[in-house]
Amino acid sequence: MGASYIQKRRVVITGIGLVTPLGVGKEVNWQALLEGRSAISLISRFDTSRFSTKIAGEIKNFDPQQFMDRKEARKMDLFVQYAIAAAQLAVDDSGIDPAKLEGERTGVYVGSGIGGIGSIEETHRVLMEKGPERVSPFFIVQTIINEAPGHISIRYRAKGPNMSNATACSTGAHAIGEAFRMIQLGVVDRMIAGGSEAPITPLSLAGFSNMKALSEKNDQPEKASRPFDAQRDGFVMSEGAGIVLLEELESALARGARIYAEIVGYGLNGDAYHVTAPCPDGEGAARVMKMALDDAGVSPSVVQYINAHGTSTPYNDKTETLAIKTVFGEYARKLGVSSTKSMTGHLLGAAGGAETAITALAIYHQIMPPTINYEFPDPDCDLDYVPNKARPAEIVYAMTNSFGFGGTNACLLLKKFEK
Repeated sequence: MGASYIQKRRVVITGIGLVTPLGVGKEVNWQALLEGRSAISLISRFDTSRFSTKIAGEIKNFDPQQFMDRKEARKMDLFVQYAIAAAQLAVDDSGIDPAKLEGERTGVYVGSGIGGIGSIEETHRVLMEKGPERVSPFFIVQTIINEAPGHISIRYRAKGPNMSNATACSTGAHAIGEAFRMIQLGVVDRMIAGGSEAPITPLSLAGFSNMKALSEKNDQPEKASRPFDAQRDGFVMSEGAGIVLLEELESALARGARIYAEIVGYGLNGDAYHVTAPCPDGEGAARVMKMALDDAGVSPSVVQYINAHGTSTPYNDKTETLAIKTVFGEYARKLGVSSTKSMTGHLLGAAGGAETAITALAIYHQIMPPTINYEFPDPDCDLDYVPNKARPAEIVYAMTNSFGFGGTNACLLLKKFEK
């Protein structure tokens, strides 16, 4: 029997775990977003004197020992630490009895765009300076991406699907979308899903900088990430993790869970155009938004808010605006469209996870977070970007977009929960 004939189960978000440059935890992140606070600053971890970009979104108050013991943490790359922390925050936030996560009906799907690049760089230095016998026996498990869901599944004895993906800046959204499908089709009842990233290293900074992808507004870091603004000049690299606990609706209701939002639609596709640049007419982005709407069986006119990919690069913001207008037509001008990357920076593979969580919070609190640093209108970006201040609004349906290098796209459609 084809999937279209299966009675699809409803899937809700009941737990949110955020580890971003704005802070550790749901509450501190949401408050910072409402205040329109930027988390971007000069890089403190290494000497940037020879780099054209000297800014990033660093997490400065993360203590891994709040989530694991010191000995365990030393065996992990930072991206794994962030993932474990965000997963624990999501589980704790959900109020679920951890014993309910044990067994085959709970799975973990957490990805990363680049994995343990910090450990790769450091271990290569050790190899070159001290020889192969000094390479850590933990090197491989520090770096491979699936160690993030691996550690999480072990912690909660979750024996269902244990998976990771690496789809660049769409990673977190794809992970949540695939986890949504697994619950919807009855494979499992619960999934811990999202993305994690720790890319602020010399090699990453040099690579992105030399391809002219990054902002060079070093004199005012807090104003460097300015999506849709005419003076945007590139994205600001950031780090962290965004993980949610997804549950089948009846299971969540049975335990009296707080429900932030329901996931009702998911789209994924490819531009098939270029390894880094988006298709100039926004065809892939438009198509993936339409896929999510079609998956939910709703028309574009039901949506009130879009958490945009909105990277602050000249090409992305222009083409995403065009894609939104292609899908929504004249109604596009009635939408609130904001990019929270203006505050968090771009968490790369973790962005879709964090922004799904933020979109769920926007629905739950009925507030659209702003696009800060929006000062100079761009004729090519002519929608309502919720400029500079958060806005109370009725939000029944909200969409979150994620687009990545290689032309990979993801879109999730969320809905205010109604029985």
